[in-house]
Amino acid sequence: MKTIKLGARSNEVYYLNELLSNLGYKVVVSDYFGAATDKAVRDFQLKNKLVVDGVVGLKSWSALLQKTQGLFSSNSKLLSEQDLIDFSKRFNLELAIVKAVNEVESNGKGFLVDGRPKILFEGHIFWKELEKRKIDPKKYVNSTTANILFPKYTKKYYVGGAGEYERLEKAISLGGKDFEDAANSAASWGSFQIMGFNAVSIGYKSIDEFVIKMRQNEGEHLKAFGLFLEKNNLITPLRNKNWAAFASKYNGPAYKTNKYDEKLMRAYQKYSK
Repeated sequence: MKTIKLGARSNEVYYLNELLSNLGYKVVVSDYFGAATDKAVRDFQLKNKLVVDGVVGLKSWSALLQKTQGLFSSNSKLLSEQDLIDFSKRFNLELAIVKAVNEVESNGKGFLVDGRPKILFEGHIFWKELEKRKIDPKKYVNSTTANILFPKYTKKYYVGGAGEYERLEKAISLGGKDFEDAANSAASWGSFQIMGFNAVSIGYKSIDEFVIKMRQNEGEHLKAFGLFLEKNNLITPLRNKNWAAFASKYNGPAYKTNKYDEKLMRAYQKYSK
């Protein structure tokens, strides 16, 4: 594991926050090592007779993993080399392209440490999905639903990790099957964070089938990603290694600021050697 500290932003930080959250610390499960994470790390170090410096290096990682061992010890759900090979054959893509896209566009590990797929619940999408089902969301707005039901996008209610399932389950509990479908459609799922509302349009029979597949393994996450790319005509720019065209459509206008096209090109060069 990479050594990380206050101010870092990476997949390792996301995993650290997951572990700390499972140990009872009040941290937002994200890829940012902020003040709350620093405070939790220092408390953990103090309680486990480590040097209290806020730096998560080999000793702190070892202690954290020992304390949380068994939460997600199986590799059976993780993406394999064969999954990438099968994907490249299915879409007639160079394996190096597939590996580059997986490295740059995947959201790190697609499962939480408790074995459930990663999700992010979007309250404004839940609002729209209820309206699609002829349900008036305004009737369900109150102080207890403020963090799951709102008309406009905001990220202030994101908690990450297992906390997103608490938000999802709260949304489902508001009603019957329509509410369950709307809630699952309002979450993004797995390694590539494919929104549930895409399920039927990209080839799944229902949102239920999509969720079942997302719970299986990262190979299924990759398949859903491929279906999404195919539906949105993103395979051809990948095949042609037109990184800017791909990033523009997949990542949006901010791709230039975040240099997604450059990241894809460098990753491809690395894997093509």
